[in-house]
Amino acid sequence: MSVTSQPSLPLAVKAKSFVAYSLYIVLFSCLLPLFFGRLLYRSIKAPAYRLRMHERLGLVATKPAAGGIWLHAVSVGEVIAAVPVIKALRLQYPLMPITVTTTTPTGSARLTEMLADELGNNIFHSYSPYDWPLFVSLFLRQVKPSIYIVMETELWPVTVYLCKRMGVPVIVANARMSAKSAKGYNRVAWLSHAMMRNIQVATQYQQDAEHYLALGLPPQQLQVTGSIKFDIELAPELVNAASQYKTQLINDAKKTFIWLAASTHKGEDEFLLATHRKVLKQDPNALLIIVPRHLERFDDVANLTEAQGFQLHRHSSSLNLDAEKNVLLIDSIGQLLLFYGVADIAFVGGSLVPRGGHNTIEPVAWGIPVLSGPHTFNFTEVTERLVQAGALQIIDDKQQLTAAVLKSLKDSKQLTLGAAAARQVIDDNRGAKQKLMGFIASLLPA
Repeated sequence: MSVTSQPSLPLAVKAKSFVAYSLYIVLFSCLLPLFFGRLLYRSIKAPAYRLRMHERLGLVATKPAAGGIWLHAVSVGEVIAAVPVIKALRLQYPLMPITVTTTTPTGSARLTEMLADELGNNIFHSYSPYDWPLFVSLFLRQVKPSIYIVMETELWPVTVYLCKRMGVPVIVANARMSAKSAKGYNRVAWLSHAMMRNIQVATQYQQDAEHYLALGLPPQQLQVTGSIKFDIELAPELVNAASQYKTQLINDAKKTFIWLAASTHKGEDEFLLATHRKVLKQDPNALLIIVPRHLERFDDVANLTEAQGFQLHRHSSSLNLDAEKNVLLIDSIGQLLLFYGVADIAFVGGSLVPRGGHNTIEPVAWGIPVLSGPHTFNFTEVTERLVQAGALQIIDDKQQLTAAVLKSLKDSKQLTLGAAAARQVIDDNRGAKQKLMGFIASLLPA
């Protein structure tokens, strides 16, 4: 679908949009102190939330040359999806500076790690400014972007409005819109409809597209490009590092079965540890690797694990694991993709509790069996495709989780079941990045 210029809006529609944005600004102004209060509260367990506060006010440390690209990725998941796009933009537009913003410290840390060799070389990073007129205006006047690319979901009305006023096209890339999110946006339809007129959207799937259209997005501002997460490439050095560490765990720590609990949320760790207790009865040399979703939960998960009598090793303390340790806690950011390559089987969290699940494509790309809970509404289409291909198994409760892990422990054939199908479904869905790049090119000023 080609992207056409947006027609001039009738005066009545413009007036309605102005009222909607004005009301939002009043409401946001009243809530702004709570945003800073939340930062300080979260910084009790994660001090990184207190750092670089000036960036949230719209003040950047380094001003790029005008006319560049502003790309926003909220947290870790969006950053992982964004990095291939950033690298593709760098190749296609080598002279354009790219400013990448994140919202969370975990997203910032992941971005810094993944682009360690490129940050500062015409690629800049900052926290995104809070969605208040003064903060966003300051940011836009310093960065002076020619386009604003938002990864996946994050829509802030003032940012969208001011970009429109300054002639900066806004594109939501790799966009997803779950039924739950659509329902939330519908609750403030007076504001959502005003935003939809000012954005261009490249959705992952038709279902996402339907939700955007229902919210008032004009069809000519929409394109379905697929999920760029299927364009995942495992770097040879990453594969080699995973292989070496797994060999170390097998030879030095005498581990015979390794399973991974990825991106866990509060309320899931208890289920996982209960399953691991039963796994250890079958195989005392088994190892559970836990990777909490948020860094502020590292200590809580460590305390819970030790309180339940497990022998815990924190990865930050040492790379070497003693044989008697039966739980490995990954308490650093940016390690998850590596440890998928270490595991025999993986469970992806945020799915036993109603958080909507996380990216299951990454473990599938390693060719290992993957488990997920029933709450996958953030990745409905991806989940359906992987389940149909035999690459993903949905488990509904603790008993099913235990049964699935024990089955993999007892049946070595289960460890390779679905691997070929998994790789095939990934290969069949590649190409979204190329479509997205074409969509972005159509919106960049000539």
